[in-house]
Amino acid sequence: MADEVLNSLPEFFPSIAVGKNGQIERLNSHDVVPPSLDPATGVQSKDVEIAAEIILSARIYLPPNADPTKKLPLLFYYHGGCFIIGSAFSPRYHKHLNQLVAQANAVAVSLNYRLAPEFPIPAAFEDSWRALKWSAEGNEVWINEFADLTRVYLGGDSAGANIAHNMAMRVGSENPAGFNLEGIFLNCPYFGGVDPIGCETAEEYLKWTKFIEKLWGFVCPSMRDRDEGWVNPGKDPKISGLGCGKVLVYVAEKDFLKDRGWYYNEVLSNCGWKGEIECVEVAGEAHIFSVIAPDTQVGIDMIKRVASFINH
Repeated sequence: MADEVLNSLPEFFPSIAVGKNGQIERLNSHDVVPPSLDPATGVQSKDVEIAAEIILSARIYLPPNADPTKKLPLLFYYHGGCFIIGSAFSPRYHKHLNQLVAQANAVAVSLNYRLAPEFPIPAAFEDSWRALKWSAEGNEVWINEFADLTRVYLGGDSAGANIAHNMAMRVGSENPAGFNLEGIFLNCPYFGGVDPIGCETAEEYLKWTKFIEKLWGFVCPSMRDRDEGWVNPGKDPKISGLGCGKVLVYVAEKDFLKDRGWYYNEVLSNCGWKGEIECVEVAGEAHIFSVIAPDTQVGIDMIKRVASFINH
């Protein structure tokens, strides 16, 4: 199955090439932008090293007019890409974070976690957990000076939304010291399951559905099946222990993963979890629309809604 998925990658991800030796090449891996003072938003950014031995790094964003006497929420952001592509340093995510940080008036850490298949799951989760704990160690100047660790949020799109959920589950089970997780937001979350639901069974999406079913095992060869809790929260017996008090989910009408987001909303609303969840469906839009086209009205509206979620 691994070879079958490997050979199919370029069809579904044009930014990937597969060599004769079976190694994958991310064709846009060098398409990165440096940290900067963004002229459009006034947001500053810088890159930091979290763990040199595993090349774990992040880009930190600081909103304009940040004041050390008025601490701001701290947002951890995880990019999407099915766990196999994407970068915190890409032009797309750099722009997205600049806009989100300016609107939310929050400090943000955009994590450049390790990718599969070179680093299979749970590497992305371990990287994300390590970065969360690192933020509370007191060694990063911007976090120390400007961030309020009693108001921490996690968010991401697609696979990044999956990471945000699974980090919140780990916060709930381990109750780590040093920070307080207030909430998470999930943009078109990348979840799965053994049994297809909703849009996944629609004829126009069947090709993607069948590929994604195999892709889960490709990024995590040790996976038992697609009903493991990290893939399908609805099958996680510990779901009521989600370690935050509020959740915002966005789904898109034309996204074949839409019903996974609604299912997540249903499960979390009925499992005994004591928090509040809201699920918003955006008509006429496709997967991670607000990341791909952030300057459209629906993209702008979503960023404003996420900013409000972080601040209220």
